[in-house]
Amino acid sequence: MSGDNRRVDTVPSPAPAPSPRPSPDPAPASLARRLAAPAATMAGVLAAFTYVGTVDPNEPGHYPACPLLQLTGIYCPGCGGLRSAHAVATGDLAAALGANAMAVVGYGVFAVLWAVWVVRATRAAPMRIALRPAWWWGIGAAAAVFSVVRNLPFGSALAP
Repeated sequence: MSGDNRRVDTVPSPAPAPSPRPSPDPAPASLARRLAAPAATMAGVLAAFTYVGTVDPNEPGHYPACPLLQLTGIYCPGCGGLRSAHAVATGDLAAALGANAMAVVGYGVFAVLWAVWVVRATRAAPMRIALRPAWWWGIGAAAAVFSVVRNLPFGSALAP
């Protein structure tokens, strides 16, 4: 037997399948749809401030007392928050700061973040707030210091 003279036909491999065309980006949501969440949030906040503005927390019997204050006599960081919200709703910023200065700062932070949210929603940009743990610890430490100082004699100006 002499050599194997089989002829091997080479079959060309099939051409690579064309990659699928990327589908066009979905149409961005309409402006009304993008603004729905910020608008609903603001509606809820306005409803809450309207209620607190009309039902005075300075009159006893309308709202429950702070359990920590009731049991221990110690002001928590939130004590005076409803009175502060009532003062803001009625336009008395000095009384709001006297009732709970930290809450007033919180109202301001909320207002700024809400405005940024609306602008970003208008531009179809996502709203992401990612605070590093150090920021959360700092916020907690500020609340703790505020709570301690408002319960000491020299910090009585911060007490509600």
